[in-house]
Amino acid sequence: MPNEIELLDLLLKNRGIGEVDKEKFLNPSYEHGLYDPYKMKNMERICVRIFEAIEAKEKIVIYSDYDCDGIPSAVIINDFFKKIGYENFIIYIPDRHDEGYGLHMDAIKNFIKEEVKLIITFDLGITAVREVAEATANGVDVIITDHHLPRQEQVKAGLPQDILPRAYAILNPKQEGCEYPDKMLCGAGIAFKLIQALIIKYGEYWNIHKGWEKWLLDMAGIATLSDQVPLVDENRVFAFYGLKVLQKTRRPGLVEIFRKAGVDISKLNEEDVTFTLAPRLNAASRMDSPMRAFEVLATNDAVEAKTLANHLLKINDERKYLVANIMKEVNKTLSKREEKKIIVIGNPLWRIGVLGIIASKIVEEYKRPVFVWGSDGSDELKGSCRSWGNINIVEIMNALPDGSLTGFGGHKGAGGFSVNHEEIHFLEERILKVYGEDREVEESIEKDEAEALINIDDVTNANYLIIDKLAPYGVGNPKPKFIFKELPIFAIKEFGKEKNHLELSFLNSKGKQIKAIAFFKTKESFNNTLSVGERINLIATFEKSTFGGKIELRLRIIDII
Repeated sequence: MPNEIELLDLLLKNRGIGEVDKEKFLNPSYEHGLYDPYKMKNMERICVRIFEAIEAKEKIVIYSDYDCDGIPSAVIINDFFKKIGYENFIIYIPDRHDEGYGLHMDAIKNFIKEEVKLIITFDLGITAVREVAEATANGVDVIITDHHLPRQEQVKAGLPQDILPRAYAILNPKQEGCEYPDKMLCGAGIAFKLIQALIIKYGEYWNIHKGWEKWLLDMAGIATLSDQVPLVDENRVFAFYGLKVLQKTRRPGLVEIFRKAGVDISKLNEEDVTFTLAPRLNAASRMDSPMRAFEVLATNDAVEAKTLANHLLKINDERKYLVANIMKEVNKTLSKREEKKIIVIGNPLWRIGVLGIIASKIVEEYKRPVFVWGSDGSDELKGSCRSWGNINIVEIMNALPDGSLTGFGGHKGAGGFSVNHEEIHFLEERILKVYGEDREVEESIEKDEAEALINIDDVTNANYLIIDKLAPYGVGNPKPKFIFKELPIFAIKEFGKEKNHLELSFLNSKGKQIKAIAFFKTKESFNNTLSVGERINLIATFEKSTFGGKIELRLRIIDII
């Protein structure tokens, strides 16, 4: 095992962080780690237009996506308008089932009737050429803030690549001609930069004291962690300080959600956001209305917060039950099928809001790319797809014969699609033909990549503190994994109401037990059947458990080989 200094340097080197960037990475700075928002193309023009709309008391629509990026974006803008006392605005979040993703023509026509003068989008809009044209022709200005790649999005939408919406202005660090240094912000990160810019320019006029915007970092942090953007550069600042603000949250809805989940909010970490908060927020759009998630984040009323948090908990439990039942059906169906290189499976009774979760679970279990489809009762079937290994799922959809799909989108690892009822019968055959029989797939081995070979005596608080300097973890900065070789098992326990979690114990040289756990795994989940006294090669991460108020250093099992 390397000594503590060597361990830290090794972990930083593995992440491509040299001596020059070491201090910036280990000690993120709000004052020095964020870029001037006015470096973003069109920021000045947008700030002036928003100021003019506020001064003229124009009706403004905040139009955001229904996920854990779009909803926090809407909360950021909502909080800002409330802070300056502006009331002539509405929050509009499209329904996942009735409308789907994006800026919709029917909504635009309603805004025109309601005499809206300005629409500001968040986490969407970069493909909305026709919708923006309709709004503009009827005297409504549209400001688009989005973080998706314009050219990729145009291809997905079936539009020429060089056509962007003729909006009043577009705020997107990835757009051509934008010199903003960090191109990988999520939608709420861009929303935060917009508020930062407005306060720089007009904060004194609105009597907003310097630093007030830091309270909005909780929303930027939630979205940055949930939307799986790389946790480097400015995103690391958002994630780092977002967690700090969440630990001191003034939002009663967040307090209730974490209290009901048994999370000590003062010790909140990134996993509490991605595995506890995000699924509950996403359950709103999957099982009900995305406005329920917005309301629980935005409310200042403790009674309302409790009611909303209870509702999210209830529908999230319903979502889990629904997913479990569909997965039973999936496993039963696949057990009777001939094994193929890609899985295409669906049922018109499956709820489209949970198909992304189903697709991810199938990939995890069957280690193959998957296309899952269901129905919302409309003329088209809709689905989600996930990749495995080095396969680009969007390239597969793009290569299908014309007419195979009525629409699709996404990125290399994940996407969505729609298909006619008549065409669904040919989809598997066409996908397999495009995929090819001779394709070599390099399976993703990230989960088995260990950063160092260590022994059980190295599981110490001192080493945990070194590793913890790299937190928060996420894309671009994975939690460090270590390999323990020829480790004898001292004890085995399966725990939980359904005995579906695994705990292994090992003895260090001082006779102290070191525990290693795996949730939703049993002795049979790994290649070899585990037994006391057996020597195993363990891949695991360090973690501190605070369950039941007891602080315990332990290992989290990644794999046993």
